[in-house]
Amino acid sequence: MNGFLKLLGLVLVSSALAFPADGIIESTWSKKDSALDTNPASQFWRGARAVYMENDSHGKPVPRYRTEVRTRWTDKSLYFLFICPYEELSLKPNPNTENETNQLWNWDVAEVFLGSDFTDIKRYKEFEISPQGEWIDLDVDLHKPHHEDGWVWNSGFEVSARIDQTARVWYGAMRIPYSAIDKRPPTPGNTLRVNLFRSQGPEPHRQEIAWHAPMGDTFHVPERFGLLKLVRKQR
Repeated sequence: MNGFLKLLGLVLVSSALAFPADGIIESTWSKKDSALDTNPASQFWRGARAVYMENDSHGKPVPRYRTEVRTRWTDKSLYFLFICPYEELSLKPNPNTENETNQLWNWDVAEVFLGSDFTDIKRYKEFEISPQGEWIDLDVDLHKPHHEDGWVWNSGFEVSARIDQTARVWYGAMRIPYSAIDKRPPTPGNTLRVNLFRSQGPEPHRQEIAWHAPMGDTFHVPERFGLLKLVRKQR
């Protein structure tokens, strides 16, 4: 019995190390879906808890680009709001907001990586939005040599964006059909694997910003993901 308790203690310690308190994002419930809103002071977004992207891809603090992210969920959808301070934007000429923009990651974007498969962490979904309201979603399979080919997948997610040039902040909102990322119905206590990123500014001064730093030159390091948990109420 003592051996079992010792083993259980080791498992709990290992779990805490894998997902510390700052490695869990809590998405708060809304009883109804909302029109996409980029105003963080709106009633919908006031009901969300904030987390922050404030390090580069190698874990070095980048306080000038500290990015606030909020998330909520409903019985149908998962929402994200990005509040992105910037110095200089790298924007794609002639933006197309009606159709998916392949290789959108070459310009300023905010990104969400979400995975519901805890047995194969190399499979997950990727969602991107630009300051101009362009978008792309990908079904990522890192077992394949060209995982970017997953851009042909379509989740049906929606986006809205705006740029406040006076404050030098851009805002991006996403509404993702929950069924596109998880076979389970959305339920309090559900957890997903998650990471959040931004790419900011033109080359050669492009700045990468992360929630959980991948500690490498690519965002696609699923071992560095944290958790997103669906919760019913605010604290």
